[in-house]
Amino acid sequence: MKLVIQRVSEASVTVENRVVGSIAEPGLLILVGVTHSDTEADAGKLARKVLGLRILNDEKSVLDIGAPVLVVSQFTLYGDARKGRRPSWSLASGRAHSEPLVDAFIEALRDGGVRVETGEFGAMMQVASINDGPFTVLLESADLA
Repeated sequence: MKLVIQRVSEASVTVENRVVGSIAEPGLLILVGVTHSDTEADAGKLARKVLGLRILNDEKSVLDIGAPVLVVSQFTLYGDARKGRRPSWSLASGRAHSEPLVDAFIEALRDGGVRVETGEFGAMMQVASINDGPFTVLLESADLA
């Protein structure tokens, strides 16, 4: 799994002119991509890492201050544009494999004690955010011990 984690002062996701998830206070916007070899254990490991990341103001974590998280699935994180002019999506896992893992990641965050808002899996979404910093961290399950 691959995460793009952004510290935000607010963020929202809109699908077909309706807001499906939003956070109106400082927290994290997390874009999540899944590849074929990812497992539920990877989702849990990444959630635990996110819960403890000290990337909010004053080096606090979402758990330290009760900050909310907005999670948005984004298969394009596994796009490969090294060859040609059209990205290949072959590294991105299909819905049958990806959706349960994104859900497991979300549930692990909630079980860890944070409020989680979400986008809508597989929908065309408009994501709005006000980045704080800007501050962005990339995290992959393959990089965690």
